[in-house]
Amino acid sequence: MLLGTALFDLDGTVIDTGPLIAESFRHAIRTVLGKTIDDEEMLAYVGGWSLREQMVRLAPDRAQELVEAYRAYNEPRHADIEFCSGMCELLVELRAEGVRLGLVTAKRRSTVEIAFRYLPQLEGLFDAIVCAEDTERHKPDPEPLFLALRRLGGELGKAAYVGDSPFDVEAAKAAGLRAIAVTWGGIHGEERLLAMGPDALVSTTTALKTALEVSPA
Repeated sequence: MLLGTALFDLDGTVIDTGPLIAESFRHAIRTVLGKTIDDEEMLAYVGGWSLREQMVRLAPDRAQELVEAYRAYNEPRHADIEFCSGMCELLVELRAEGVRLGLVTAKRRSTVEIAFRYLPQLEGLFDAIVCAEDTERHKPDPEPLFLALRRLGGELGKAAYVGDSPFDVEAAKAAGLRAIAVTWGGIHGEERLLAMGPDALVSTTTALKTALEVSPA
């Protein structure tokens, strides 16, 4: 039997945008600050806070310029995005089996709608969508996950959050949800994910569905 509610991160979990996010981040740093950023430093910012929070933490006096440079590079390239392998099929299957599905992302709603435009089947898969504007605090704070659960009528002990970053795992654990990390995001490696202590680390959608099963009493 499957859990009653499953919440999902968007980028690098449902849609294959991990490499694009990294490219956009590097482009913004290079364009605005005139420097490069190594992978280790970038990983400390990407995958949790909203884009603006990331840039404020990186360079508070240039945050708005960084955000604008990131978006100018990132948003037009959504035309090429695709689902992560097997995720569309899995989400359809989960819905058919009665699982309530929610999307919890640090993206702005307008950017999420760009993804919906190019992957129209995406929007109809989720019964609740929580974006950056919907909460005051963002991952790794659990507030966005709590909001999604309220909108779905889900129960803490019967729900999971699935994501590709340490921030996702941290948020799930803080919310008291089953924390499931996926390895296909393209930004955060397995070692970094395991260090956060997820309840499951999965590399295929088959393994993900198994991780969403109700644990035996």
